[in-house]
Amino acid sequence: MQGKLNEIDIRSILQLIELGQRTGELFVEAYPSQPSGMGNPGMVYVQDVRASKALAEQYWFVFFLNGEIIYAADRATSLSRLSDYLRRYRAEATLSSLVVPSIATTNAPEYGYLWALLENHILTPAQGRSIIQSMVHETLFDLLSLHQGSFIFELGPALSPQLTTLEMTPLLAKIMKQVQEWKQFHPHIQSPDQCPAIADLAMLQDTLSKRTLATLDRYADGKTSIRQIARYLNRDSLTVARAIYPYVQKGVIQLIYGTTKENESSSGVKPMRSREFGRLPEPRPLRVVCIDDGVTVRETVEHILRQHSYEATAIGNPLKALSLVFQLKPDLILCDIAMPELDGYEICAMLRKSTAFRQIPIVMLTGKDGFIDRVKAKMVGATDYLTKPFGESELLMLVEKYIGAGEQYSSQHNDALNNIDNDLEIDWTDADSTLTSV
Repeated sequence: MQGKLNEIDIRSILQLIELGQRTGELFVEAYPSQPSGMGNPGMVYVQDVRASKALAEQYWFVFFLNGEIIYAADRATSLSRLSDYLRRYRAEATLSSLVVPSIATTNAPEYGYLWALLENHILTPAQGRSIIQSMVHETLFDLLSLHQGSFIFELGPALSPQLTTLEMTPLLAKIMKQVQEWKQFHPHIQSPDQCPAIADLAMLQDTLSKRTLATLDRYADGKTSIRQIARYLNRDSLTVARAIYPYVQKGVIQLIYGTTKENESSSGVKPMRSREFGRLPEPRPLRVVCIDDGVTVRETVEHILRQHSYEATAIGNPLKALSLVFQLKPDLILCDIAMPELDGYEICAMLRKSTAFRQIPIVMLTGKDGFIDRVKAKMVGATDYLTKPFGESELLMLVEKYIGAGEQYSSQHNDALNNIDNDLEIDWTDADSTLTSV
């Protein structure tokens, strides 16, 4: 089952899966013309370039067992969401030391990490179920607010093991009600991905208690999104939006599409200051590996990237490439899809099974430009794709998008080191009750 969301809506798709008691995966990709959480078809609220780029990269996976939801993922190669939820239990720092079991390693790495947390008794089963329920709720809120995009549902074995299953009908009824209520915030609040920032501290001081003001001051930093605040405080985005809405109306709090904490820390292990799927670099030039059996492509990629101060290595043999990438430790991998012995999908899936390459951007090079090919790339954990033939500007724009400009490496590295101590710190003592009192 596949199609476009202007032909059938998400709610109907989910109901069909439930009625058929289907087991498998639903993949949904958003079109860039409408943000998630907007709930207003045909209206575009994107106010800056960062928001436009984020919208162009939105996709989700939902996993089913006999018509019930097991788990739901957004941007499957990122661990930032799990890290946010772990802050409730002060356990986000443990992600760096986990040995992840061989489950859900391609299109749901976050799920594998969650099970590792359970197996290492860092989380209790009740805490794990609570996190999964929150993740599913958050994902469905986005999907039920979406009106433009494409989807594909594939029958297959269930994601295993299962910690919980969620019945669809009551969940859909609850979230649809929230989606409708969210519309009432327009045009003042447009998306859960907007970041609150205090615009008039003096007015807030006159109207709020010191306790509430301290909480708002802690979160309303222009970098922490409504969605993230909800994760930290064990609330949903609607509750947080409802709490700040009166102050947004008055202009005391502004909402912006900023460089959110979520974009800065996709692994939950180290803050990332340049790109969502990048990582804080070692003190060396940015390194790119290109795996392609075509001589012309390899030579072209090496020539272009080296001219722009990247360290580029092209490899023609896919089997040899698998061993070399572990030695080279690249910041980004370009990988052709159609190759003998091993195709690009197989290589990407194998690399994603390794902890060392779970967060590295992997961009598929392909002569095809169809929706199914993009879906397959996402399902094996690819970060993006680039259609051949491509020009110098296209290649450089894509590489810079994920790891930054080669010429600016030194200044970017120094800035990242200088800013690393400025991460959000939260006093958990009474944040929960404070939000409710706003």
